[in-house]
Amino acid sequence: MSPSAPWLEPEPFLRGTAWRDGAGRPVRADPADLARLPWDIAERAGLPVGVRLEFTAAPGTRAVEVRYRAAVPGAGDPLRALRHGFALWRGARCLAEVFAEPAEQATVRIELPSDGGEFTVRLPEQQRPLVLGLRPSRGGALSPAPHRPRWLVHGDSITEGWWATRPAHAWPAVAGRALGLDPVNLGYAGGARGELPLAEQLARLPGALITLAFGTNCWASVPSSAPLLYETTRAFVALVRRGHPDTPLLLLSPVLRPAAEHTRNALGAGLAELRTAMEEAVRDLVAAGDTRLALLPGRPLLGPEDLADGLHPNDRGHARIAAAVAAALRAAGWAGRAGRESRVGRGG
Repeated sequence: MSPSAPWLEPEPFLRGTAWRDGAGRPVRADPADLARLPWDIAERAGLPVGVRLEFTAAPGTRAVEVRYRAAVPGAGDPLRALRHGFALWRGARCLAEVFAEPAEQATVRIELPSDGGEFTVRLPEQQRPLVLGLRPSRGGALSPAPHRPRWLVHGDSITEGWWATRPAHAWPAVAGRALGLDPVNLGYAGGARGELPLAEQLARLPGALITLAFGTNCWASVPSSAPLLYETTRAFVALVRRGHPDTPLLLLSPVLRPAAEHTRNALGAGLAELRTAMEEAVRDLVAAGDTRLALLPGRPLLGPEDLADGLHPNDRGHARIAAAVAAALRAAGWAGRAGRESRVGRGG
């Protein structure tokens, strides 16, 4: 093909997507159900965290061009000069990063290895990019990569990837690569406080595998007591189960947060007590017959050296969470099963 090859529609190449808003942008909460969500979650859901392009390049394809529209901060905004970064990955290896000057609409070209294969392009999430098209540049051909089993990952800022140095280093992305899954990142910074409307949205969203990783924001952001969080956890799982009665579901309890572990919140609970309550809720549900539910205790996963700011993991911390989640899913026999079943319809 020549450099003037026609633009390809992006939809078949996009992965990590949940919903679309009225303008066609990938969003991470149901646009028809935003009124029931706290404003901060609705705002964070507008960021296409985890959304990426995945394609197969024929041998001899020398580059891919991506045409996109993105937000540009206004004059005086300290983020105005932040360049738009695109990362090219093949498997577990980052091959290149390309940076473009901020523009409302632009085209970026990313060089590819000449031997072809499957590739992922990570997008500049914070600029809310909308991919308009992609095409091979300077010869070759592109086709959508095979679809992988869809993994719904609900959580807070840790799940969203805060303090990871790149979007690809957030723990859902790392574990997704290790397991051959298509992670859909439903992490909301400041949120994931057991909001039951989000459980109902998860129930309606197709997925072959689900992970819930919330609880740390139930310590202070919206304080909870241990009995309240016990019941909230049971209710959240019950609502998810209405749409996914047999879907494998892993709950990751809160990881280490030194300042909160034994400091009582407004309702008299430290994070250690809240974590215990969540874990007891899961164990009781399993004992009551939910054999497709599993628990991964979060406290042993990280040490203080794995935290960037006393709360959010650094890259090493994200990698340790990813490894533990992947090991838990493999141990339960669910990672391979999700691949074999790859039925991603309701109840997956």
